[in-house]
Amino acid sequence: MNRICSGSGLVRRLAGSLLAAATLGLAGLAAAETIYLPITRVGEWPVPCANETLGTCHNRWHPDIKPAATANQGDQVIFETRDALDGPYRWDSGPKTVAASNLNIIHPLTGPLYVNGAERGDVLAVTVLDVIPGPDRFGYTIIVPGFGFLRDVFTNPYIVHWKLLQRPTGVYYATSDDLPGVELPLHGFTGTIGVGLGMPEIETVYQREEELRKAGGFVLPPEPQDAVPSDVCGPGGKAASRCLRTIPPRENGGNSDVKQMVRGTTLLFPCWVKGCMLSMGDTHFAQGDGEVSGTAIEMNAVVTVKVEVRKGLGAYVRWPQIEGKAVPGILKDLEPDRFVATMGIPVKPKGELPAPLKYLDGARFGNLTNMSEDTTLAARDSLLKMIDLLTGPQSPSKHKLSREQAYILCSVACDLKISNMVDVPNFVVTTVLHVDVFK
Repeated sequence: MNRICSGSGLVRRLAGSLLAAATLGLAGLAAAETIYLPITRVGEWPVPCANETLGTCHNRWHPDIKPAATANQGDQVIFETRDALDGPYRWDSGPKTVAASNLNIIHPLTGPLYVNGAERGDVLAVTVLDVIPGPDRFGYTIIVPGFGFLRDVFTNPYIVHWKLLQRPTGVYYATSDDLPGVELPLHGFTGTIGVGLGMPEIETVYQREEELRKAGGFVLPPEPQDAVPSDVCGPGGKAASRCLRTIPPRENGGNSDVKQMVRGTTLLFPCWVKGCMLSMGDTHFAQGDGEVSGTAIEMNAVVTVKVEVRKGLGAYVRWPQIEGKAVPGILKDLEPDRFVATMGIPVKPKGELPAPLKYLDGARFGNLTNMSEDTTLAARDSLLKMIDLLTGPQSPSKHKLSREQAYILCSVACDLKISNMVDVPNFVVTTVLHVDVFK
């Protein structure tokens, strides 16, 4: 297979790998080649995935999707990525645009990257070298009706536009006129990053999710409409009934939204197909643990990684793992210097069945005010208390916040933490707000 693919997989390599490595500050990697997976832009804005002529975008998982580029072990790979919803928002977008959001196009992913030497049963190690905003310097956080952790509470569309700025020192930060007095530092990571699934895994995933869907669970089954590539996954596509949506994380990684996958970490993925077939997108400027509104500070971005193959380790790494061994203090950098926190336990109003629990036996649970050993309900209780705090007289914000603004702030600057899972029946989840974000 060619290193620079042609036709549907046209890409180009960066000339002068030594110069590229020096520019990116990748000490010790200058001898490696640099592979570049670009996206097409009109001005500073990416074109939609379906309009991409370079063959570098897809929004479904299936092993018949062709690779966009190849790399060898040790190569640096630069992925240009789109935002999670494929670029429908601009600076003047409002609630009507959010209400019209098309969830069929989530998530446009750059790739797949075929890694030479990777076989089924191996592990692909992906070290994150850099994550920076794309040239438009635009981010957003939204509330989409019917989506998000508190979708039964926040039923109206809402959007916060973020300016992704850079100080003369090179440090990036985000501010918004829609959420005044708040400033967040860059802790960039790919919300969606994963490898290709083999057909046995595709079938296993499909069957278990279909069983859950039929039981009333919140599952998005294969949807040919707006699927890319259309010849594989679209209407009449040869594999349309088994092209999996990218919204849930699975054995191959995918949309895990783990905020700790920042620069300096190494992500381990079990290889299910030859070449492992790495793809990524849905890059976040910053996110709270939980991403409760359904979105972080979403952005298109430029992500640089190093790829290596760990032969035969797939027998021990059956699900994705994250390593932070090489760079000390990664998790400390993500923690707040100052904070305020609310505690939640699994309680609820009598007669109410929160959205995540509605597929369960409503007649049995609806009239209970206390559930047993339920971290989902404890998280909800804690989060609602934080929203009350942020909108009440004890708020650390100097600006009065609406409940929608508070919910958005929790999505980008609050961490949901499991505090105990032993004190029956009331497990505790704590919502920790980074007070440092208020300037």
